[in-house]
Amino acid sequence: MATDNRINFWRRNAKVPGRYPKETKPKFNNLKTKKASSFHEFARSTNDAWDIDDEEDKDFLAPASCLPSGLHSSSPQQQQNEVAHSETEVSHRLAPPRTDAQTLQEDEDEEEEEEFDHVNSKVVKSSSDVHLSTSSVRSTLQKQQSLPVRPIIPLVARISDQNASGAPPMTVREKSRLDKFKQLLSSPNTDLEELRKHSWSGIPREVRPITWRLLSGYLPANKERREHVLQRKREEYFGFIEQYYHSRTDEHFKDTYRQIHIDIPRTNPLIPLFQQPAVQEVFERILFIWAIRHPASGYVQGINDLVTPFFVVFLSEFVTEDVENFEMAALPQDTQRNIEADTFWCMSKLLDGIQDNYTFAQPGIQNKVKALEELVSRIDEDIHNHFKRYEVEYLQFAFRWMNNLLMRELPLRCTIRLWDTYQAEAEGFSHFHLYVCAAFLIEWRKEILSMIDFQGLLMLLQNLPTIHWGNEEVGLLLAEAYRLKYMFADAPSHYKR
Repeated sequence: MATDNRINFWRRNAKVPGRYPKETKPKFNNLKTKKASSFHEFARSTNDAWDIDDEEDKDFLAPASCLPSGLHSSSPQQQQNEVAHSETEVSHRLAPPRTDAQTLQEDEDEEEEEEFDHVNSKVVKSSSDVHLSTSSVRSTLQKQQSLPVRPIIPLVARISDQNASGAPPMTVREKSRLDKFKQLLSSPNTDLEELRKHSWSGIPREVRPITWRLLSGYLPANKERREHVLQRKREEYFGFIEQYYHSRTDEHFKDTYRQIHIDIPRTNPLIPLFQQPAVQEVFERILFIWAIRHPASGYVQGINDLVTPFFVVFLSEFVTEDVENFEMAALPQDTQRNIEADTFWCMSKLLDGIQDNYTFAQPGIQNKVKALEELVSRIDEDIHNHFKRYEVEYLQFAFRWMNNLLMRELPLRCTIRLWDTYQAEAEGFSHFHLYVCAAFLIEWRKEILSMIDFQGLLMLLQNLPTIHWGNEEVGLLLAEAYRLKYMFADAPSHYKR
């Protein structure tokens, strides 16, 4: 009955869930006057609809023609319709909605000129982009409101020019590091321990693709065997496509495919690369094949985000210009297929280590959130008690941190740098990530303690201003996480789950 009431409510009301009316939209600097003393009051005030099933789009399974390699998926026009329809679709599993800094800014500045124009079904950058001041890295949430939707820092770049400081493209130190990587990678048998040691502080762009393949366990250390392994694994992946992908319309799998099809347009919606039909079709195939090969978990919202770093890194191997605006169709068909297969296998290797995050009831995430709560209570008692005082539960903000590995809290360029270290660190995506989340929380200590109401705290924690972050900020975050890891080495054993 409660579910029916919620469904009928959204059908009777045209306003967007979770968004304030324009005339009553609050500013961050007056949140304290709109106190919500509990999560239930906050939920009633925002009217968010995370688990309400809207009517299905009956045409979403209609196959399209002219897909590469004889594969079929939605046409560009259907993709465009799905993007509009997906705005009202909600997850069938517990996963909070996208509220990262970019989509928050899009909601708050809806009355201003849009940052992107749709031309011929493609997203292009408008002339209204504004250059950002590099001095606002540590700005407060109030200042964050004046920032544009997208940063000017490149999506993928060399280590130095990912920073907001405008450092030169290649320093002497970086050249030396690149030479060391090339030396390790060119040896007959790559020393993986030595490679991890050098990768911990960041991998040069030029050698990141092959280094990620090696560190993820996808490629062998023996140089002579690599080409044979690549060829075999790529053929195996497309064998899965031929064997299983047609079953996406079957009764048993159509709900899985439907959810994937809905979620793909939401993946980095402000980056033009990911709005290309060819790229979205790649993501649909990868996620569907992974889901049916892992029935214990199947597809869960959040897994779609984990495809993007691998895809961008392997694409950057063939692209020298701006990756986020690159046209995928410009690449040869064989190259596109290789990028897709390599992305699938490396993502699979990652998920093998954290699959309990996505099995029924997501016990891995539940344990990690509880571990974070206990860890923060030891690291910073003031923050922990502040949350208790205003009835903020860690699950309300840290669920997404664990489910999406902070991908919705950080720009994609920062995630790529973060994953350099995660792949170099033992149990990086499972155990070390816990300490990174703790360091990330402590990073905003001043802002957290300045918020003295439930609603303000939750909005802050769900929309932290990291839009300007680059390698410098990520490096400091990782250094603090490393310090915490060894300072609290006597932590309870469940921290390592």
